[in-house]
Amino acid sequence: MGAKGDKLTQDSVLMADLLAERLKAIGDISLKKMFGGHGIFHKAKMFGIIDSKGRPYFKVNDSNAVDFEKSGAMKHGKMPYFSIPDSVLKDQKKLLEWATKALPK
Repeated sequence: MGAKGDKLTQDSVLMADLLAERLKAIGDISLKKMFGGHGIFHKAKMFGIIDSKGRPYFKVNDSNAVDFEKSGAMKHGKMPYFSIPDSVLKDQKKLLEWATKALPK
């Protein structure tokens, strides 16, 4: 998600399409356009975002905070979302592991 008033960009749409495809093994994944980007949902609960520039983020919690800190991930504003490292985006197995840890409990 971008800032309020941001326009949806092609970069955000492309990343949304990519993540929708790569996360479908988890099941019940949906995306919703929000503030120039997208929210990523599992069973109607948001666990990730894509900003208006196409940068993806997962929600951080007790089970995954160390992974994000070790990777040097960047926090998205004041929200509890951190950027998904390129090394994770490129590795399907790692991406699914990180996404699963970010799912709402």
